[in-house]
Amino acid sequence: MNITILKEKLKEGIDVVGKITQKTLTLPALQNTFLKIEKNFLKLSTTNLESGISWWGLAKVEKEGEICVPTKFFANLLGFLPNKPVNLQTKDSVLSLECGNYQTKIKGLSSEDFPIIPQPKEGEVVSLNNHSFCQALSQISSIPSTSITRPEISGIFFSFQGDLIKMVATDSFRLAEKKLFLKTNLSKEHTLILPQNAAKEIISIFGEKQGDLKIYLSPNQILLEYPMEETKHPQIQFTSRLVEGGYPNYEEIIPKKYDTQVLVEKKEFLNQIKTASLFSGKISEVKVKINPKDGKIEISSQNPDLGEYQSFFKGKIKGKEVSISFNHRFLIDGISEIKTNELSFELTNEEGPAALKPLDTKDYLYIIMPIKAS
Repeated sequence: MNITILKEKLKEGIDVVGKITQKTLTLPALQNTFLKIEKNFLKLSTTNLESGISWWGLAKVEKEGEICVPTKFFANLLGFLPNKPVNLQTKDSVLSLECGNYQTKIKGLSSEDFPIIPQPKEGEVVSLNNHSFCQALSQISSIPSTSITRPEISGIFFSFQGDLIKMVATDSFRLAEKKLFLKTNLSKEHTLILPQNAAKEIISIFGEKQGDLKIYLSPNQILLEYPMEETKHPQIQFTSRLVEGGYPNYEEIIPKKYDTQVLVEKKEFLNQIKTASLFSGKISEVKVKINPKDGKIEISSQNPDLGEYQSFFKGKIKGKEVSISFNHRFLIDGISEIKTNELSFELTNEEGPAALKPLDTKDYLYIIMPIKAS
């Protein structure tokens, strides 16, 4: 290998692929970045065996070649170099680097030790706005929890139907559904379960980027591709295995009707719950009492070691009086993800699921189970 590439470009690439490097003693290659020349591009790749990422950058190529170098070490080294062109050359398993007055030799690994990152070879392609997709995914990505007995709920469920994408996440105590609309219709329906770690990696990698993102759908894998600005060649490709199994029929637990509906200001509601959470006990309980007669929502909590809290605020209430308890963390999470200034808080009864919805939009739904009275 003998190439020259701008330092800031190389640093950008190593920062991107470094997001999924895995620390492991059994497979040292997973701590490395695979450098390879492809035509006029330098390609950087990393993998943790569950997901993989590749980045391409334009370079002046004198001689092709490939090598693996320690990701974290290489990233730290680049951080100290001046913003000047970097020359990279390989001989055997050593990478020589020159940048201005800096010269280094890095011991690497043979590229044969690096695992192959599988590429989906079939399936439909979805094109959508990258920023909107990552924003939508971030609203539900923190909800799933690891489950050995039910691995399917450890991931995020995707349903692609016509011009609509539904994203769903649950941990059995709460559930969120986010809808995202496409510019074009898909030829057929697709469903998949994306691992939670992969969802967080996607947000970290693509979250700040503008423009469109392509998603390639296949039975066992998903591939996301982000293009370069100056050419149609991809700049970033991210692949992930999918969670096997069928997702539960989540729509069955969404109530068809509610006995009580409350329209409240999001900021006030959130502040009241956060304050009450300071006085909650071991089970993180806060109580919410809805009084339709005087339009009051009362919030209370108590802790034998700290004391007790009680406050109220006004809202537009329809339906029956209800007194119900929730885990304050779950309630705060749901309220925080509502993007409108006002929200709808809908309840069935003291022991049934409640729903949080943004006002005047139908693209987000958060279901939360109450804490049942002992």
